[in-house]
Amino acid sequence: MSDKYVVISPCRNEEKFMRETLDSVVNQSVKPSKWIIVDDGSTDNTPKILEEYAKKFDFIEVVTRENRGHRSVGPGVVDAFYAGFNTINLNEYDYICKLDLDLIMPERYFELMMAEMKNRPRLGTFSGKAYYYGKNKHELISEGCGDESSIGATKFYRTACFKQIGGFVRQVMWDGIDSHRCRLLGWISESRDDEETRFIHLRPMGSSQKGILTGRKRHGFGQYFMGTGWLYFCATIIYRLKQRPFIIGALASFWGYFISFVKREQRLNDPQMVKFMKHYQIQCLLKGKKAATNSANISGESRWDPSQEKYEIPNNEC
Repeated sequence: MSDKYVVISPCRNEEKFMRETLDSVVNQSVKPSKWIIVDDGSTDNTPKILEEYAKKFDFIEVVTRENRGHRSVGPGVVDAFYAGFNTINLNEYDYICKLDLDLIMPERYFELMMAEMKNRPRLGTFSGKAYYYGKNKHELISEGCGDESSIGATKFYRTACFKQIGGFVRQVMWDGIDSHRCRLLGWISESRDDEETRFIHLRPMGSSQKGILTGRKRHGFGQYFMGTGWLYFCATIIYRLKQRPFIIGALASFWGYFISFVKREQRLNDPQMVKFMKHYQIQCLLKGKKAATNSANISGESRWDPSQEKYEIPNNEC
């Protein structure tokens, strides 16, 4: 495999953070072959900043979308991602990355992502760990993301794996569903906390639309949509008691799931993946997430076939 990778970055009104992301990517030890940045209807100085960088770096291309009038996470982000994706020929690249524009990436980040994937053929999606600043820039606090999934802010994919799982679902929890589909097909999804691949998240996870409580409520809906059972979801609520805002944040997640259940909101129409995921979640409760993930990865080796046709996604999956 070569080192050809394409980055696609959906963004909207990111003037506060984007220069740090732009600078950290253009200064990578291995630069992207192409970087498509999708301006999803920004109303601040984002377009001017993008124009400035696109003039300086010929691998940056900007796609502009019409202003919908508000920031939309979940399906909105994935729609913007695909607006950029549809401008490329994916077969020209060995890797593809969905990257947010509120991050600071370490200088060798993408070089190390590709090196790890070359050493581990079943590693389909990989990322470092997200940290954010504490009271000052000398204090870094982990976002506490699990090891069993690449992190949504920087989804780095082997092209063969991305194509096989059918890409991203256009709904909340797209960045969890993709990892379950990876394991279902025998690929490995992983994030690892190495000092050289830690990246800085300049905005707290889940706070980009109307604040963090809205983000927690959205997380609850996302778990419901994905098909997570009550028992496992309650375990995630207990886990979230350790994260700020402690009790109120956990209650917001619970309310998001509960009200979706009461209203019988639409759920992911992918019975094969949901069945596989629920078995995995039960194993997580019985023997811990690390052991359950290891078991799933071991058993997945017999299912892994990188030449397999695209995953058969049910019609109207969401």
